[in-house]
Amino acid sequence: MLRICGPAMTDLYNAIYEDLTLRQAGVILGIVLVVVHAIAYVQKPQVMKFLVDLPRNRKAGITLLIFATAWAFLMISEMDLGEFYTIRHIVKFVLPIGCFLVIQYVDEFLSVRALGAIMMLAAAPLLNAAFLEPPVTRLLLPTIAYIWIIVGMFWVGMPFLMRDWIKWLGAKDTNRYRIGCISGAVYGLLTLICAISFWGGY
Repeated sequence: MLRICGPAMTDLYNAIYEDLTLRQAGVILGIVLVVVHAIAYVQKPQVMKFLVDLPRNRKAGITLLIFATAWAFLMISEMDLGEFYTIRHIVKFVLPIGCFLVIQYVDEFLSVRALGAIMMLAAAPLLNAAFLEPPVTRLLLPTIAYIWIIVGMFWVGMPFLMRDWIKWLGAKDTNRYRIGCISGAVYGLLTLICAISFWGGY
């Protein structure tokens, strides 16, 4: 089993962090942003209900936390830690234990904290794909990646902010929700166009 998992984990890590080109990252990000924001625009009542319930949805929190832990485990297992390579096994041992303890004892806003961790993890592949690439438009990837990192840190440390932002976004008699959906879709479309037209890699 370990012989199978080892190469599989290496291949998955390489696909996410090493082999992902600027164009591939841009196409994936662009499509995701356009689709998600388009659905959010069309299905506002359902999406708002989901968002309002998400911060205290424990089942979603457990699922997201397990996913974040698995992602972090993959990253720690395969990445070059430099002079910190000696702590690799310690971190791999602590990660699942920490996940279990958080699930057991952290009841408040678990889904928000887990989602914040996932956002920070998801930023790394975008930054790697855009690193030292020539087109100036590549900055579309680092820009959203750093936004994810900053927001993710706030959500992990101050998870109640997500609840407040959702309430602010969906306030009645405002166009904030629609403006947010349109802005996200436009950003995704711009990223997709640049990825297909200007960015290298296949």
